[in-house]
Amino acid sequence: MVDNVIFSPLKFRHLTVRNRIFRSSISGRFDNYDGSGSQARINWEEKFAKGGVGAIISSFVSVKMRGRILPGYAMIDRDERIPFWRKVGEKVHEYDCRFILQLSHSGRQQDVGGIENLGKKGLSSTNTTDSFHGLPSQAMTKEEIKETVQAFAAGARRAREAGLDGVELHSSNGYLINQFLSSGINDRADEYGGDLANRARFIREIVAAIRQEVGDDFHLQAKISGVDYNNAVIPFDKPGNTLADSIQICKWLEEDGVDALHISSGSIFPHPLNPPGFFPIEDASRWYDIMLSSGNQTFRNYVLFKFKALNPIFLWIWNRFQDIPARAPTALELKDTDLAEDFRQFMGAAEMQELLGKFQGRNLHDATQIKANVTIPVICTGGFQQASLVQQSIKANLIDGVTMARMLIANNDLPQQWQAGRDVAERPCTYCNKCLLNVLENPLGCYDERRFGGDRDRLLQEVMTVFNPGTFDV
Repeated sequence: MVDNVIFSPLKFRHLTVRNRIFRSSISGRFDNYDGSGSQARINWEEKFAKGGVGAIISSFVSVKMRGRILPGYAMIDRDERIPFWRKVGEKVHEYDCRFILQLSHSGRQQDVGGIENLGKKGLSSTNTTDSFHGLPSQAMTKEEIKETVQAFAAGARRAREAGLDGVELHSSNGYLINQFLSSGINDRADEYGGDLANRARFIREIVAAIRQEVGDDFHLQAKISGVDYNNAVIPFDKPGNTLADSIQICKWLEEDGVDALHISSGSIFPHPLNPPGFFPIEDASRWYDIMLSSGNQTFRNYVLFKFKALNPIFLWIWNRFQDIPARAPTALELKDTDLAEDFRQFMGAAEMQELLGKFQGRNLHDATQIKANVTIPVICTGGFQQASLVQQSIKANLIDGVTMARMLIANNDLPQQWQAGRDVAERPCTYCNKCLLNVLENPLGCYDERRFGGDRDRLLQEVMTVFNPGTFDV
């Protein structure tokens, strides 16, 4: 039976979440090309609120058109967006679920900028092209930095006016703020580059501007990469920020008035360690072509994906860092009876146990070290889907809560299954990561046909439920 600690309230300074389960930021192209929202987005968020999570952290919500990662994501770049986000919040609140808007900017990590950004380089801390996709980059001027700081503050003000419960700064996973924080990316020679204090200046100015805009009583948290592992794909890249760097950044953020920390890893997305699991190279060969015109290394990647004889080369590069210890060993037993009959037909308890041991709690060690150095709550992402591990981690005061995305895509009702006494879902997420590559062109959802008994029609029916009902009226 699951211990009630998972379902006990988590109290922040000015926000209480009814349990310790957060839907992490996960992006889908559900919205309109111009950045306005759609009913599909509302339906999407309702799935998780209805399934029992205590709070939802939105997908990547850009504060400026220049900073979006893909068209089809709802934005928060102007006041006209407020009524839509109010509708989202109202729907989520019907289920006693909180909604935290993730304020974001792509920087140079812009997968597809859309027609508005055609011919423009991604604004960043550097002029250096990223080495994985070869996405072009332009170092921001001080005036552009100032404008962007104010854009984050305005986004927070709009979120508050929409009646949402808080905001999160997307300052990890290689996006703009992480590009300033990372010693592996930031090569500036002014007061926004160089030592750690200078590299942290940008995010600290954002926090100060948000507090000036919305006051001290509106929830503000920051998503931070515990370790950058900036050289995980390209070995000759600089390694980037260490855990010690991130601990200091988190201590500064607490001093500045941040209410909570959300710990992840990596300085690109996707990253060999984030999200944990397999690289779906067949899906990459099918859907990665949408990025061919985005960077000067995308054709190289496409060739490695497209031709099976070359797949082992990429997979060897991608998987080099998989054996980095993620957490202290924990003996967690998975019984064969925990799995549904149709799931056991393709994956038994022993194989699922191996996956849980390898991929679960990927960032738990880093989050534990950060929590030991701050007094504000720390939540952690990284492949969690076994209630007993979450229970042990919270009871041992290693973390205060967990965030999940793919596991909840696979099982929207996972919190309810946990509360009913299950340790894992009847049909767990298999860490295949097919959802992430399909999202470049297709609706976000679980694309592992094995979880649907090999029935593709059943899979597609579930994916398409996000479009029913189909319209909304602001």
